[in-house]
Amino acid sequence: MLPDHLKEHAAAVAVDAFDADAVKAGKFAHGELTLEIAPAKIASVCGFLKYDQKFVRVSTVTAVDRYPAEPRFELVYHLHSIERNERLRLKCRLPGADAAIDSVTGVWRGANWYEREVFDLFGVRFLNHPDLRRILMPDDWEGHPLRKDYPIMGPRA
Repeated sequence: MLPDHLKEHAAAVAVDAFDADAVKAGKFAHGELTLEIAPAKIASVCGFLKYDQKFVRVSTVTAVDRYPAEPRFELVYHLHSIERNERLRLKCRLPGADAAIDSVTGVWRGANWYEREVFDLFGVRFLNHPDLRRILMPDDWEGHPLRKDYPIMGPRA
């Protein structure tokens, strides 16, 4: 159920009407709406937001490592409706033990490299990604350098 403080925001109400179990939390601060989405719902919510709500552009997909807290990872999607000049931030929280979520490359092709960066640097797996492999680090690199528990001097020092 959509929290009361989000009921005045059209995008939040639309997502809640589309799937009442999708929105876990959210906030409106500094003129920006942020919705926390259940990880299992991310691909369907993103499809709805693109095709029905006109958020035709994914500006970025990135992650935050909350180590040692659980859920450890917070995936962040920045969306843009060019037609309405409106921005929307989606967040999903993932556990550290098996950090995996559905890819949104089927919704926005531009998410491909963003997801590969998150995979490479944080180790989050994107299910059904068309080409999930390292993009910044060498193929034989051990670990994921943006994890907070990654050795400061790297595994080769």
